Amino acid sequence: MGKTTLVKRLFPDAQYLLLDNNPVRKNFETYDINSYKQFIDPHRKVVIIDEIQLLPDPGRAAKIIYDQMPDVQLVITGSSGLNIKNRTSESLAGRKIDYHLYPLTFYEYLYQTGTDDKLDGDLLKKIVLNRIQPTAHSFDLRATIGRVLTYGLSPYLVNHPSDSAYLSELAYSSIYKDILALDLIENRAVAEDLLKLLAYQIGNLINYSELASKLGVDARTVKRYISIFEQSFIIFRLPPFTSKRRNEIGKAPKIYFYDLGLRNAIIGDFSDPFLRRDFGAMFENFIISEVLKHNSYSKAGYGLAFWRTLQGSEVDLVLHKANEVVACEIKTSQGRVSTAFGNRYPKATQIVITLENFY
Repeated sequence: MGKTTLVKRLFPDAQYLLLDNNPVRKNFETYDINSYKQFIDPHRKVVIIDEIQLLPDPGRAAKIIYDQMPDVQLVITGSSGLNIKNRTSESLAGRKIDYHLYPLTFYEYLYQTGTDDKLDGDLLKKIVLNRIQPTAHSFDLRATIGRVLTYGLSPYLVNHPSDSAYLSELAYSSIYKDILALDLIENRAVAEDLLKLLAYQIGNLINYSELASKLGVDARTVKRYISIFEQSFIIFRLPPFTSKRRNEIGKAPKIYFYDLGLRNAIIGDFSDPFLRRDFGAMFENFIISEVLKHNSYSKAGYGLAFWRTLQGSEVDLVLHKANEVVACEIKTSQGRVSTAFGNRYPKATQIVITLENFY
């Protein structure tokens, strides 16, 4: 189920306006309230404007409706997070609430594929309540996680499993159609090569100067392109957790992908994850992205970070809020949380997340 289906189900009585329809888009490009009133039904309390990124200035259009039609509840959607964010953030300041629709959570995937009949799981809650433990399942968890690590959690794949062609097209669309249309990236080849380098380095510290040297550009360009990829919801940065001690890494982030299927499409590898050298990194990316989604949807308010010292001691994921700290070591099999972290943060809860106990 995508964003359009979702908003139609949430607001079944709303007026739905698709800007992919040329006459509708032409009307909204007038930025004139009288023209808008010709399309908007005054008897509808909710109006959905879909694909608003197709407008040259979507924020301006939304602001006109919001300010001059106060009885209308406006829901705007778009396929390009960057497009909407860049062009609506200033115009709609104080007037909007953002909802980010991520790829499916693992629990949602199991429910929508009929693998599990319950939709009450929350990995974040299990972690903070220290309820991570192995359990028996009525399905083949190993095979299921293998599919997810390979093809990701796009809603489309619920009914079209293992569709690598779709993912390859999605990768092309995300990088080129949506991003390049904004004229924010000058060098398409550099953007493509940078994203591939990031895809090969999930879970590693990002060295901007090293990436710039490999690509033959300056570090500022690398940072700007990474920021664009992040605003496009392709990747996200995980910052370091630090008490500002000298031997703790406090600047360089790690980068992960919101969806592993998209990541695998970018590097062109849909092989069996259990036979791949990057299996551990893929599982780590999967768990961290799951926690990120649950943290966002539940509004739990945890900060997500990693911890590492200059000597190499490391914790894959640190959840922190006020005086609460939870250290998570993510392993495909067995493992333990760094002794160095426990010594430095003795009040922190320590959790080991594995293939056998995460679900």
